[in-house]
Amino acid sequence: MRVIAAKPRHRNESTLAIIFGGRYLGPVTDPIAPKPALKVRLATPRGFCAGVDRAIQIVERALEKYGSPVYVRHEIVHNRHVVERLKNLGAVFVEELDECPTDRPVVFSAHGVPKAVPAEAQRRQLFYLDATCPLVSKVHVEAERHFSAGRQIVLIGHAGHPEVEGTMGQLPEGAVTLIETPDDAARFQPSDPGNLAYVTQTTLSLDDTAEIIGILKRRFPGLPDPHKEDICYATTNRQEAVKRIAADSELVLVIGSPNSSNSVRLVEVARRAGAKVARLIDDAQAVDWSWFEGVSTVGITAGASAPEPLIEALVAAIAARFDAEVVEDSGAHETVTFKLPRVLAET
Repeated sequence: MRVIAAKPRHRNESTLAIIFGGRYLGPVTDPIAPKPALKVRLATPRGFCAGVDRAIQIVERALEKYGSPVYVRHEIVHNRHVVERLKNLGAVFVEELDECPTDRPVVFSAHGVPKAVPAEAQRRQLFYLDATCPLVSKVHVEAERHFSAGRQIVLIGHAGHPEVEGTMGQLPEGAVTLIETPDDAARFQPSDPGNLAYVTQTTLSLDDTAEIIGILKRRFPGLPDPHKEDICYATTNRQEAVKRIAADSELVLVIGSPNSSNSVRLVEVARRAGAKVARLIDDAQAVDWSWFEGVSTVGITAGASAPEPLIEALVAAIAARFDAEVVEDSGAHETVTFKLPRVLAET
């Protein structure tokens, strides 16, 4: 993040501009007049998780090792700023493999892909790198294990999300039933009620998912739990963190893109946890400062695919307008890391 001088709009203020990744994120105004007091509560943890960090590193390392362009099937992670920065480095984002030439590397996104995608890449003799989050891959393995055991599989998730499409695409069509809502769970009629299993999307609301699982377990008491919770540690930690700050905040701002499932869930969790208002924003430039009228405490967090400089830029923009007391929440300390593909880890 860079802060550069910009032309003042009024005589009594000096203005700075925030630049991140070569993109203008808006002005930071430093009025000479006294600033109103505001408490800023920063959720911890927030922002990048290990799976997102690994996926971005895979694209970056591929560009360093093989040069540009490197093709990426779908958005590597669901954040516009990340995608734009990688585009500037030489990444080319496509929807399907038929848009990729055979002489350049292609990266599969962190959300995972149906089995048909690597099969097609192999048929065309494409060199591909799989950036699927290992925690998503765990769900794939679990679904395949249930299928091999002859169980009917329920997937709790959101239709159309790439992760859901990737998980359902691990198995033959019709092998997985998608359940999105409590009503879906109440209406679900399995072919063999005594031989069921479930898996979940990794970025769901903990509370919503628990409600759906509760309905299924009441209807099908023998329904087994996964060996390990499918909703990932990062989703869990960020939702617990936003709950801690929401109850004391009149306004909660969640930095993340609208197509980021875990970011949208953070807004919902904040509202349920007591925030009077919770909003999803791309960056500091998206803030409407009228939202702060009557606000004494604002909570700030970011989805797992949002880079920390966007949070820093938002805090700087707030501090330029308010006498801000910034308080860092004491949440879970994340130490999880995931290895890069061997071909990129080699020097």
